[in-house]
Amino acid sequence: MTATGRTAATSLEHAPAPGSMLTHNAARSLAVLRISLGFVFLWAFLDKTFGLGYATAAERAWINGGSPTKGFLSGVAVGPLQGFFNDIAGAAWADWLFMLGLLGIGAALILGIGLRVAAGAAAVMMLLMWFADFPPATTDAAGEATHSTNPFMDYHLVYGLAAVVTALTYAGHTWGLGRWWAGLALVRRNRWLI
Repeated sequence: MTATGRTAATSLEHAPAPGSMLTHNAARSLAVLRISLGFVFLWAFLDKTFGLGYATAAERAWINGGSPTKGFLSGVAVGPLQGFFNDIAGAAWADWLFMLGLLGIGAALILGIGLRVAAGAAAVMMLLMWFADFPPATTDAAGEATHSTNPFMDYHLVYGLAAVVTALTYAGHTWGLGRWWAGLALVRRNRWLI
């Protein structure tokens, strides 16, 4: 056996068995996924709040009287929830719920706390946004091409699934406050808060 063969065999011998604890590299990779995903949500909140010039111009910022939901939801032109989304576009309650969701999910993922609640909220938010884009449709209500690149899977579903993975794997325990959070008396009594 060559030196390379021995190294590969040795690393396989020390690989965790299925169902065992994660390796250090896997735990770190999940922490990077969690923090990166948290930044996606937190950045969306900051850009929509302050109009940092990426997706939101300063004059359309929430602090300048703009609506974080109006542009996107009023432009929904396809799917079974088109009328619902058009009706709530720009509603104050929808703006507040959306922005609190972005902030809460982003902060929880970055800090590594409350990942079950954050994952549930992210999954619901991303599923609703998936319905707003409605990838299965090739044309919108006016007959224009939707430019959908996949009939089912898009980044909204991937983000939602990634959030769920971070919660199920306790990704907040690595490079986050997850262990401390899980030790709080309130969280120990209410495991759904982990």
